[in-house]
Amino acid sequence: MATNVVAQEFEAANKSYAESFTKGSLPLPPARKVAVVACMDARLDPARVLGLEEGDAHVIRNAGGRTVEAIRSLAISQQLLGTREIVIIHHTDCGMLTFTDAAIRTKIQEDLGQKADDIAFLPFTDLRESVLDDVEVVKRSPLVLDVPITGYIYEVETGKIVKVE
Repeated sequence: MATNVVAQEFEAANKSYAESFTKGSLPLPPARKVAVVACMDARLDPARVLGLEEGDAHVIRNAGGRTVEAIRSLAISQQLLGTREIVIIHHTDCGMLTFTDAAIRTKIQEDLGQKADDIAFLPFTDLRESVLDDVEVVKRSPLVLDVPITGYIYEVETGKIVKVE
């Protein structure tokens, strides 16, 4: 069985973090009443990119920052925790630009012996269009309130966000 080297490093880092932790009394609803849907890419740290602190926002992450997968979380964020604005962030050099549903299904079949025909992996070929599509998914969802929604592309090369309109 493999050794959990990184998990052990996380435990040590958390011990240090917890020793000086002072934010245990933050309220449950996010202070800035915003939900952010962003890609899970390790080069994108939404808190740093957007100047967020603990307690400021809900940050929902998945492969590509796809909103179709985030609707459940957005509905909970709005209905139970009062968020009233949504920000969507995709980014340059995204892995979702590098494959097709057919390619990942084939890889899963070859590597794991499992069919993944019922899963939409949601890759895209046009970064700007993917942001616009995801904004539209949220706007059209009957489970999400009519609130301001802003889409951005984060430039991994520069650290800047660029508004998509």
